Amino acid sequence: MKYGNPILPKFHPDPSICRVDEDFYLVVSSFEYFPGIPIYHSRDMVHWEQIGHCLTRRNQVDLIPGAPNCWNIYAPTIRYHDGAFYVIATRVNGDNHGNFIITAKEPSGEWSDLLWLPFPGIDPSLFFDDDGRVYYTGTDQTIYL
Repeated sequence: MKYGNPILPKFHPDPSICRVDEDFYLVVSSFEYFPGIPIYHSRDMVHWEQIGHCLTRRNQVDLIPGAPNCWNIYAPTIRYHDGAFYVIATRVNGDNHGNFIITAKEPSGEWSDLLWLPFPGIDPSLFFDDDGRVYYTGTDQTIYL
């Protein structure tokens, strides 16, 4: 298969992809833009269609208008486990770095309210182990699990 690079041109920073059967889902950083965390769908990882946003309600997250670039929402990670989609991301507000999780049964549908995590840092990710445990990784001066 021949394709051009990048597969998503223009402004699509910090991409994260998960696969569910024959479908691929991709999220990217949205920073200060609302609605936040665009989500895309593909069957071949070459042709992508935006199917919605994960943050569509103002009460989900309090964005800072006029904030410097790279504040607010960035570095989302998308995962799928046991019939649900999970997005974990960072909200940056100056020196405050908070991480949250949102969930949805359908990636194009309504996403949950934010569940704030008691961990600082940036670039969070999730891993669902076969034994039922869930691992959270991130970085705050060092990488941690």
